[in-house]
Formats: sequence, structure tokens, C-alpha cells
Amino acid sequence: MTASSEDVNVEELLRLARDKSIEGRKQLVAVVSDLFLAKNTVLMERERALMTDILKKLIHDVAVPVRRALAERLAAESTAPHDVIVALASDDIEVAAPILLKSEALLDIELIEIVRHRSLQHQLTIAMRRSLSETVSDALVETGNSDVIKTLLENPDGRISEATMAYLVDQSKTIDSFQEPILRRHDLSPALAKKMYVWVSAALRHHIVEQFAVDVTALDDTIEAISRAHAGKADANAKQRGHDKPRELARRLAEAKQITSQLVIQSLRQGEIPLFEALLGEMSGLRPTLVRRLMFEPGGEGLAIVARAIDLEKSAFASIFLLTRKARSTERATDPRELSRVLSLFDRLNPAAAKAVLARWRRDPDFLYALKSVEEGQHGAPSV
Repeated sequence: MTASSEDVNVEELLRLARDKSIEGRKQLVAVVSDLFLAKNTVLMERERALMTDILKKLIHDVAVPVRRALAERLAAESTAPHDVIVALASDDIEVAAPILLKSEALLDIELIEIVRHRSLQHQLTIAMRRSLSETVSDALVETGNSDVIKTLLENPDGRISEATMAYLVDQSKTIDSFQEPILRRHDLSPALAKKMYVWVSAALRHHIVEQFAVDVTALDDTIEAISRAHAGKADANAKQRGHDKPRELARRLAEAKQITSQLVIQSLRQGEIPLFEALLGEMSGLRPTLVRRLMFEPGGEGLAIVARAIDLEKSAFASIFLLTRKARSTERATDPRELSRVLSLFDRLNPAAAKAVLARWRRDPDFLYALKSVEEGQHGAPSV
């Protein structure tokens, strides 16, 4: 049986509204929300307006648990009063969370206002929302908060415009935490994935090769060209300083058995990149082109293999890794998590297997193959 507006006792509602006790407030919220949500109640416009007004006034006049309960009840209701939904969405995060996550009544402009004027917790919650338009996603990206952006990227229901995705891909060059979530998105274009290939780790490169139709040789050649460009600048700087024969010096030091890890580290600290490459080449037996690749490889996996193979101490490898990151001319400091990850790899590498990979590189510098071997052998010795 459907109740008419005559069944709604307005006087009783007014009486409850005058009751300032906690119990009276709870009862009033319960009664009014029940009337809104009851399937068998038909409310006149005047009564609906009255109860909306009551709820709006009560929202900031009752305890958080009561407001939270109201938000949870109204979050999935299409008939819930819009003004009340907006007020709850702007409330403390304990109250707002159910509305921000579930309510489809909120307009984009209202979500954007909350993103711009409420807390980080509100932003993070909106980034996890069941559905997000490109406009709201843009507002989240504009916050500049990497945690908010990462949460958005991990939300498969959040739509991101092509222009914004291109911007985030560029950002991923210096913000490593963006890389994997971007590459896992279904809306990432092959062109942008190929662009990321240059600066992501070996594991993510393997994912790009598997998920996108790419020419591996062409991409690998791109990295080689970048390495040569970096090396060319370093060579030019060295020549200006009068050090145009680093390889001859490295050979003489090798013959005298005077190459030490301390000397290699010192060459990096002083910015003598060609000398570092020559010294590492003498220690490892690798060609200069591959040494450059190792130096500028984003993930540092290849450098870890060589360090293990030539029996460098962990502390020396850590110093070399950090100094080579600095030599790549990035303006940011190395993320401690990046160092932790590559040191963990160094610990897991079997020295004998690392020597086998190094021997393979001496014969045939198939860089991607060996890095893939390391990735596949994370739980044991790298396959070769």
C-alpha cells in the first residue's frame, strides 16, 4: 500500500526538530531519511522541501557517527535531496567518503570544488571514485600531488584525456611511481608506451614489448642514441679540460694493476665520465658503447650485474649507482626506493650467473636479452 502525503505528520517532525537532545536528533534524522527512502511513500513538494531543509540544518548539528550513517544511507539513492548530498560530500572525510565514492548525484563542478578546497583525504577519495570524468581527472592532476595522481592512475574507472595522459607520461620520466600504473592502463596509446620505453626499468620494458606492437630493435637503437649523446657531451667536456685520452690512461692503470673501486668512484665524483667508462671497461672487459648503456640505463639492473660479476663490494656499487644517476643530468634526487630496489637486486644476484651474463655481453652485447634473463630469474640465479 502506498502512503500519501497525508500520512506524513508534519507536526511530529516539527516537534522532533525542537528536541535538542542527542537522542532526539538521532530520531529526527532517522525519521526524515526513512521518509525519503521509503518506496511506498509519496511526498508532496512542500513536504519534501521541508524535510530537505531539516536535514540540511541537522547535518552540522549531530555527531559524526550519525552524519556518517546518513551519508551511507543516501550515497546510493537517486532520490536523495541534492543539497543534502552536496553538504555531506563537503563534510569531514569520515562523513563524506561514502558520498564521494558512490553517489552519482554529484555534478562534476561540485566534485572539482571539493578537489580544490577540501583536504588531501577528499582528493584521494575522489580519485578512487567508481566513475570519473576527464574534467574531474584533470582537476585531480592539477593538484600536483603525486599520491593523488597515482591513485587516479590506478583507478580503472577514471577517464583521463589524451592530453593529460601525455603530460603524465612526461612526468613519469622523473616520477618513477607513475610508470607502472600508467603502463597498466587500458587507455594508454602505443605511441605513449613507446615513448616511456626509453626511461623505464627492464621489467616495464618487457611489459611494453608484450602488451604493445613495438619494434624492439628500433627502441633499443633509440636508447643507444641517447647514451651516445650523453657520452658525446661528456667527451667534449673532457677534451676542453685537456683529458682527451682516458682510454690510454685506463689501459696503463690496468697494466699496473692500479684500478680500484675507489678510483672508479673518484672519477665519477670529479665528473670524469669518459675516464669512468674507460676504467669500468677495463675492469669488466666490455666495449665502451655497452659501458655507456649500463651507465644511462634507467633501472640500473645491468650495472648491478657487472658490479656483481667483477666482485665490487655492495657499498662501492651503491656509490657508483648514485653517482651515475647524478651524471644522467636529472634535476631530481634519486628516490631512496630506487636505491633500495637495485641494492635488493644486487643481493639476490648469484655471482656465478652474473659472470656468465657478463661473458655473454663480451661476446654479443645483447642488452635486452640479458636484462630479461635477470627479470625472469628474480627468485634464483639469472638464466643465461
